[in-house]
Amino acid sequence: MASITMAYIPYNTDVGFLRIKQQYISIGHWRTAFFIHVYASMWVLFAGFTQFSKAIQRNQPKLHRTLGYIYVADVLLITGPAGLLMGFYANGGLWSRIAFVLLAILWIYFTAMALVKAKQKNFKAHRNYMIRSYALTLSAITLRAWKYAITNTVTLPPMDVYRVVAWVGWVGNLAFAEWLIFRHKQKQAYKKRSPQIL
Repeated sequence: MASITMAYIPYNTDVGFLRIKQQYISIGHWRTAFFIHVYASMWVLFAGFTQFSKAIQRNQPKLHRTLGYIYVADVLLITGPAGLLMGFYANGGLWSRIAFVLLAILWIYFTAMALVKAKQKNFKAHRNYMIRSYALTLSAITLRAWKYAITNTVTLPPMDVYRVVAWVGWVGNLAFAEWLIFRHKQKQAYKKRSPQIL
């Protein structure tokens, strides 16, 4: 992701993804949203990754909170709104646009709820919403992985591939997140029952 981001620095408009978005380059708000989204997303990936470190949570709670606030502020105020705006201009027609707009809305919602639950000291719910939020953050990576996998295994027109990855790039992540949350709940329930069994 870092190498992909570096290709756009300082302000390259004819590289990577932008080669297929030339019709939108002249639209000021779309161009601004794209570069904001690209540059700010790296901070989201890094800050979000640290949130699941038990060592940081246990030994450096202030760092955990600081990085958490960076993550939340970036998603809610910068990257999320930029991604939402970009979603309305997605390639692949209506279904691709719905996929990316829905992704942005859910990303913002899950992140906002993670913050709300943390403020309420409901840390179980906070954890679950952060898992969902970061699963959608990682769609930046899984979308590209799916695109690579599909283009190297089947022959489809480029726009058809784009329509597919617009959905599987994040729906699969969210399904996996829900499985992780369910599995954790099952383990916690088992631990509560274990003393009674013994």
